[in-house]
Amino acid sequence: MSGVAFDITSLVAQTGYPEPMSVLTLNHYLFVSAAMFALGLIGFLTRRNLIIMFLCTEMMFQAAGIALIAASRFWLNHTGQSFVIFVLTVAAAEAALALALVVLLFRKRESLDAEQWSEMSG
Repeated sequence: MSGVAFDITSLVAQTGYPEPMSVLTLNHYLFVSAAMFALGLIGFLTRRNLIIMFLCTEMMFQAAGIALIAASRFWLNHTGQSFVIFVLTVAAAEAALALALVVLLFRKRESLDAEQWSEMSG
């Protein structure tokens, strides 16, 4: 009998939690995400400084994460949130690799210009 009472109280306690996100709110998150991604893409394509290009790439990763989390919250599904964990893991690995390459390039050429990468190819 106590198991049945526990199930009924848990159902009553969970009613309406969490409240569904409205479409208007989802549109706000997606707009911010699209704007961040566009700014990151423009910055990546127009700048030649490797540090700025790296930061623009990170901005694009974060924009994708915002869109995934907003969609996940809208449909009350945790799939997007767990996928963001993988995106952040890839971003951390990319950050470590990119910063190591930037330090190597700066030691060899004493410049952070992206054009220096093409001259290093064998």
